[in-house]
Amino acid sequence: MAHSERRRFTLVLADAGHVKNVPRRKTDVNDATWLADLMADGLIRGSFVPDVQTQELRGLLRTRKQLLREALRGRVNPHHRFLLQLHLRQIDALDDAIGAIDREVDTHVEPFRTAVLLLTTISVISDLSAQVIRAEIGSDMSCFPTVGHPISWAGLCPRNDESAGRRRSNRTRKGAPWLKTTLIRCIWAAARKNASYLQAQFHRLPARRGAPAA
Repeated sequence: MAHSERRRFTLVLADAGHVKNVPRRKTDVNDATWLADLMADGLIRGSFVPDVQTQELRGLLRTRKQLLREALRGRVNPHHRFLLQLHLRQIDALDDAIGAIDREVDTHVEPFRTAVLLLTTISVISDLSAQVIRAEIGSDMSCFPTVGHPISWAGLCPRNDESAGRRRSNRTRKGAPWLKTTLIRCIWAAARKNASYLQAQFHRLPARRGAPAA
């Protein structure tokens, strides 16, 4: 708050979780006035705001752990350049690893080449997707009594959750995540393929059931 002798203000970043736990007056009281009163009474605890060097160290260590984020906000300084170089080296290493895996997959897929080629006759299924589907489902379909069983196993069937004649949820189950994500990519590719039978089927359903269900 104000220091009268210097006419300066101390900016406090309030901890929202802490403020929420402070008993509040009537809901029609202006929030700004309420927070000012709390501050004057010493009831607001400030959040930790690290200095610039600490923020940069935090950025480095979080990047080391996650290797996902960039710190660009409209300007690039030496700290950001270092992180970008780190990401680029990581991308190159991942590209090399993926290339090595692709070459290894190619040496193992030959016995299943016919099945993979048959799957790719469906225009929206790429060679990679076909390999994943083949690897996840296998070639012995006798373990699935009906067509609906592999769909359910993949987690693409709506949940049958009803009570007293009332549907409570139609969310799909988690299913087999590696297969499910690959099939969903193929499904969205089908929905975007112009002048195709699968796109026509997709456009029939959203009005009644929504795009995800379609």
